[in-house]
Amino acid sequence: MSNGNEADIPSGRQSILQKSPDDIVVTCALRTPITRGGKGGFKDTAAADLLAHTFKSLLSRSRIDPNLVEDISVGNVLAPGAGATEYRAAALVAGFPETTALKTLNRQCSSGLQACVDIANAIRCGMIDIGVGAGVESMSSQYGPGAVTEFSELLDSHQEAKNCKAPMGVLSEQMASDRKITRDVQDAFAARSFQRAEAAQKAGKFNEEIAPMKVKWVDPKTDEEKEIVVDKDDGIRSGMTVEGLAKIKPAFRKDGSIHAGNASQVSDGAAAVLLMERSTAERLGQKIVGKFVCSSVVGVKPLLMGIGPWKAIPVALEKAGIGKEEVDVWEINEAFASQCVWCVKELGLDEEKVNPNGGAIAFGHPLGCTGARQVSTLFNELGRTGKKVGVTSMCVGTGMGMAAVWVKE
Repeated sequence: MSNGNEADIPSGRQSILQKSPDDIVVTCALRTPITRGGKGGFKDTAAADLLAHTFKSLLSRSRIDPNLVEDISVGNVLAPGAGATEYRAAALVAGFPETTALKTLNRQCSSGLQACVDIANAIRCGMIDIGVGAGVESMSSQYGPGAVTEFSELLDSHQEAKNCKAPMGVLSEQMASDRKITRDVQDAFAARSFQRAEAAQKAGKFNEEIAPMKVKWVDPKTDEEKEIVVDKDDGIRSGMTVEGLAKIKPAFRKDGSIHAGNASQVSDGAAAVLLMERSTAERLGQKIVGKFVCSSVVGVKPLLMGIGPWKAIPVALEKAGIGKEEVDVWEINEAFASQCVWCVKELGLDEEKVNPNGGAIAFGHPLGCTGARQVSTLFNELGRTGKKVGVTSMCVGTGMGMAAVWVKE
């Protein structure tokens, strides 16, 4: 029989705010700028080069001894084999020794988050002490129909399986129609994302999480190769309004509601997160940014891919033992305004807490990078505002959803 009073045992938010030596903590989280696919600052830069720069910046900023990092997990969607060979090479170029292992993974749009979670779980179960979760994508060089393998007769003969290859824009259009998410509502959400991102960029809110990069860039007008410094997200359009978005033609259906202005941008970028136990961080003198609490991954119907966050978020909150009202900031990937609007509404979230500095509609969604990118964006926002609890989440192609709960130190 316990001698303690149950009333003294922390629960809910108070419980996850408590500190323990075996907490899985983040001591550094950063990203490259996110640039427009085929047009932006990274259009001529290989994904492996983006990743190598991100790794170098992580080592420099954290001052971690690279010999102590035992494993790296990299999320990637479009590269053949998820870039396993070139990303291992990128780690070596960045300064990690051959003793630092690396794997790549592909869980579509949640790949970057899955990479971070895999490292957190490897630390939690004692497999490693220190690791890096990362994500990268060059949609400039690898986005297109070749990214999806042709289905066999067996897969095509099963209707639900066949639905896995439905183009996301088409099925999101159908979802918007079925769930009665009007174009006006989608455009209002998209305009707010652009306006928030523009304001955040002008205020320098992204500066702390960005690692500027010097690259070679070919001027499309003159074919002249130049060396430029990319230090900010270049997909953020200034002065975006609902009225301006209303003029853009639908992309997937003549009478449709989804278009280039209310869907995530095709983009390039990389991000990385350094993780270890609290006791390890304290022993090494690493500054603790925050901690990973828990995560969830769920499946939904392939044709309803966009509802993934709606199903994944409650599962993550239940695992953390908190309610939605105890979350200060939500970073929910804006794959399409239609699905994000629906998830936010159905979950009953406070819109002011959702993507307060804009999202993928405004600055882009490099597929494998986003889940890792959200971690740095979330912690920076929590730190700036003096808040504590945050959630990252996204829908996932072929019908899945993922979410994670984080606490700012």
